[in-house]
Amino acid sequence: MFVSDFRKEFYEVVQNQRVLLFVASDVDSLCACKILQALFQCDHVQYTLVPVSGWQELETAFLEHKEQFRYFILINCGANIDLLDILQPDEDAIFFVCDTHRPVNVVNVYNDPQIKLLIKQDDDLEIPAYDDIFRDEEEDEEHSENEKDESEPSEKRTRLEEEIVAQTMKRRERREWEARRRDILFDYEQYEYHGTSSAMVMFDLAWMMSKDLNDMLWMKYVTDIGVLQRHVSRHNHRDEDEENTLSVDCMRISFEYDLRLALYQHWSLHDSLCNTCYTAARFKLWSVHGQKRLQEFLADMGLPLKQVKQKFQSMDISLKENLREMIEESANKFGMKDMRIQTFSIHFGFKHKFLASDVVFATMSLMESPEKDSSGTDNFIQALDSLSRSNLDKLYLGLELAKKQLRATQQIIASCLCTNLIISQGPFLYCSLMEGTPDVMLFSKPASLSLLSRHLLKSFVCSTKNRRCKLLPLVMSAPLNVEQGTVTVVGIPPETDSSDRKNFFGRAFEKAAEGTNSRTLHNYFDLSVIELKAEDRSKFLDALVALLS
Repeated sequence: MFVSDFRKEFYEVVQNQRVLLFVASDVDSLCACKILQALFQCDHVQYTLVPVSGWQELETAFLEHKEQFRYFILINCGANIDLLDILQPDEDAIFFVCDTHRPVNVVNVYNDPQIKLLIKQDDDLEIPAYDDIFRDEEEDEEHSENEKDESEPSEKRTRLEEEIVAQTMKRRERREWEARRRDILFDYEQYEYHGTSSAMVMFDLAWMMSKDLNDMLWMKYVTDIGVLQRHVSRHNHRDEDEENTLSVDCMRISFEYDLRLALYQHWSLHDSLCNTCYTAARFKLWSVHGQKRLQEFLADMGLPLKQVKQKFQSMDISLKENLREMIEESANKFGMKDMRIQTFSIHFGFKHKFLASDVVFATMSLMESPEKDSSGTDNFIQALDSLSRSNLDKLYLGLELAKKQLRATQQIIASCLCTNLIISQGPFLYCSLMEGTPDVMLFSKPASLSLLSRHLLKSFVCSTKNRRCKLLPLVMSAPLNVEQGTVTVVGIPPETDSSDRKNFFGRAFEKAAEGTNSRTLHNYFDLSVIELKAEDRSKFLDALVALLS
């Protein structure tokens, strides 16, 4: 059921309890977890934190800890699947689920005793009515009771015939109801999408309790900018005549317009232009003509190559002062009308400044680091620590990993486009990364592969002249475990200008796997990402084409 008062029905319930906290491995979950940890520390709430990357880890961790806890909090996992069916908990176990994945499973919605959904009701959820999807079995019991010996007295035959007709009508009504139920559930569960971020929900809880801090506000960097502006002004307001406007160790968040360039303040401007998806796709940097256009762009700005190719922090101050205006003016001439975007930045004292997107890239790279010596839990803890101002060294490490990943992303995109690896399968585009591709293991994890897929699709749309292909979604696969012969498969919706990015591949993957007995593992919380045996890839794709045609 949906929790209406988060403070009374959630926080005050767990405040004096020992709780188990399951957190999914994504950036929004990290931020929500960080906010909730700060609240728990304020009120001395005892908790155990367990990071989980998929349903199998969630089941294993629950079985390991279920005897020690009664209250469980799940962040970005558990809402879009029948949680009780998977975990099989005791009747006194209570689950508080804060999840951005949609649609919410209907069993979770209508389970009042055990499932408590920390989800904003103002999201456009479109939950089916209870009577349309659940039905009592009383009529079946009546039917079984009325089945008696055929040797009825002759005077009762008329009544028996009437009962048979009535039961036949009931069975017909039930079949019709079941058919309607299937259609309603199909329409409801057909598309996968995301609602209000969990970090937003947790920050609103902290704000409601007057315990919101600047650190918590920064954890909301992945959420809607318009909503956050008033919080930024409230937490970071200073009078102009204040003498000590910024101390050496203080933290300040500001709302500003900045360039749509990845990590440019921690990189060289040239590297950022070459490895940002937006500029790389618009210039078509995988071609010789695209490289020439980049040189023309730099010449139009009047920036010396020596300055552009050195670290941004080392550029001449006179150039940096008007750099944003210069880039925006030249970008407009080259057809890039939205080079400047709304964003947030954070300052730690005088030295350290990060954009919100910088931190997203860094934490994601830390969390999905391909290092063999580190486990998923180690990566999660390192990414969580990088969000603390006392661990800026880990954040800078994440920035270096992010640079490596962005370079590899553009190299793979260039390789795929130049060798025509993107194939039109009819209802969708398909691209497969082969073993031996440079840095391919950087993209074996779901978030990294999804990001690569989105960037590849955007670049392909900019490069192709086929209008129909511009409207197609993309399915992409990358090697996961060479020894076991498995690949990661992800489905991405079409590249459109609208914000409605609903993904239909989750259900389509399930149907295709069932129809061909393909050996798949639907283990990720994002249903549009699966593991597949490489040997079954051909028949799986054939079934997917037939299903979507």
